[in-house]
Amino acid sequence: MLKPIKRESFVLYKKSERLIFMENEKFIFCLEAVPDVDDSHSTEVVLCLEDIALRQGITSIYKACDTIEGLEESLNNLLYEDHNFKDYEIVYLVIPGEANNIRINDYYYSIEEIAELFEGRMKGKIIHFANKKILDLTDEESQYFLDVTGARAISGYGSQIDAISSTNTIDRVFFSLYQEDDDLKEVVEQLFQKHYNLCKLLDFRLYY
Repeated sequence: MLKPIKRESFVLYKKSERLIFMENEKFIFCLEAVPDVDDSHSTEVVLCLEDIALRQGITSIYKACDTIEGLEESLNNLLYEDHNFKDYEIVYLVIPGEANNIRINDYYYSIEEIAELFEGRMKGKIIHFANKKILDLTDEESQYFLDVTGARAISGYGSQIDAISSTNTIDRVFFSLYQEDDDLKEVVEQLFQKHYNLCKLLDFRLYY
């Protein structure tokens, strides 16, 4: 139901070859689709996550992928090699796409295929899409995704505006609010109170 209300894994923030672990309970696991994972260029997302760690004290693990197999491998590595996976309450997907699919290097995958890829692995987690992808699901699609993955909620934006990046605007506020409050309804209400115009412009939405 809709309520309107490279590169190797690394822990951010990294500075002077030291890993700084922020003392918080809820981490972010970010998967970003890029043209080539061997390109060492730091994307806007990486820079933003570093800044979020520094300014907001939220620790992240970031992985880039350029194929669906790379996305699945990154997820498997986190599940089976990182014993702190239970602490990653937000899975942040920065992947282009349309209403009910994602696109990785010009290949499209339906929301049902992504649900099956994540099957049973996202229990209690929030799957949040940046506005590189429009998120517009029917009740049946959203319920299928939640049932198959076990996720607590799926969130994102119904409007894609190239001039506005949710990564550097609403996303970081959403992450910060969720650090402070487990009540998703309250988090969304606060988000709209703080950034009503932007939430409406980008059409923030949450399915749970």
